[in-house]
Amino acid sequence: QVQLVESGGGLVQPGGSLRLSCAATGTIFPDWAMGWYRQTPGKQRELVAAITSGGRTNYADSVKGRFTISRDNAKITTYLEMNSLKPEETAVYYCNLNHQLSPKDRLHSHWGQGTLVTVST
Repeated sequence: QVQLVESGGGLVQPGGSLRLSCAATGTIFPDWAMGWYRQTPGKQRELVAAITSGGRTNYADSVKGRFTISRDNAKITTYLEMNSLKPEETAVYYCNLNHQLSPKDRLHSHWGQGTLVTVST
């Protein structure tokens, strides 16, 4: 059974920084990608950043240059460094893991419980 454990959320002032972590445990296939999404009430969950086990990254345009996603393959952990945070980025941030045994196999997807990030004075 795969579990994702997120940490690092909290309250930060506008312009400040936070670092989120997401550690995956359980049986995880070698072809994986982990991503961070965020959601506010009444809005759809949106992709913030994602990274593959090979190191390929993808960012939402709104966070490029301010957020950095990285990973530790040995620990199957991903980190999201968030800088210059804005009040409108207050949201619940969710970690996602997609993995599969090979490109021809079924894609398995898992979500963390979410961690609240509040950007406010």
